[in-house]
Amino acid sequence: MLKILKSGFFTTVQDHGRFGFRSIGVPVSGVMDDDSSRIANQLLENQTDSAVLEITMTGPTLLFEASTYIALTGAFLSPTLNNEPIENYQVIKVNKGDILSYGKLQNGLRSYLAVKGGFKTQKVLGSYSQYYPVTMKKCLKDGESVDFEETLLFNPAISGLKIDSKATETVLKVHKGPEFELLSNEAKQKLFNTPFSISEKNNRMAYQLAELIEPHKNSILTSGTMPGTIQYTPAGRLIILMKDGQTTGGYPRILQLSSESIGVLSQKRFGDQISFELI
Repeated sequence: MLKILKSGFFTTVQDHGRFGFRSIGVPVSGVMDDDSSRIANQLLENQTDSAVLEITMTGPTLLFEASTYIALTGAFLSPTLNNEPIENYQVIKVNKGDILSYGKLQNGLRSYLAVKGGFKTQKVLGSYSQYYPVTMKKCLKDGESVDFEETLLFNPAISGLKIDSKATETVLKVHKGPEFELLSNEAKQKLFNTPFSISEKNNRMAYQLAELIEPHKNSILTSGTMPGTIQYTPAGRLIILMKDGQTTGGYPRILQLSSESIGVLSQKRFGDQISFELI
């Protein structure tokens, strides 16, 4: 078991998400940064969709009540094991009684913790991913425990990797959305030739951008959306839906982020700048 001594700002159990239920309004959920989660599981030779902890901005303090092996990826939050610094993208042996804690956020926003064999919680609609009210709780709280199977011996094929931080990436690659042609030529020019800033309104549901493009009076029938859909409000604001985003919406869907770019955006913080590149 993993005991949550301190939960941090927003720590959740996530896998690759739940699929097949969007028709009844259930979001995909799952890890925001697919690449980081996948690499953490690959280092431990887990199934790539094994459940991990997604740790946002401020890390938890965690007590291991059984021995295992771990890997940390994504944002770097100055982690320590028994007060000794450890690195991301390494396979690390953890003994019963060890304490993993986090310090200052150095880069990115979301970090991932994988254990050998994956975390074992209750599956709901085929997924471990926490999303209230589909699951009973939206995140982990102080004093809770998360189960995993003890591993005493593991000889990894790869003990570590050197991975560049996504925090340095600023270009989001996008496809044209269904209502792209509702944009004026001036709006299209601004969309692809100016930087945008992440507003303070950003979370697992959506990221809003601070800068506006031109207002409009276009409306559409409520239509399907998905993670990475960029909505265009009448005021000219851009809203980028993320993994817990709603399944339908009535704003024009002007662009669609690639899956890789969803991961890049998920590591951005308030004030960070991004730009769009059409593919």
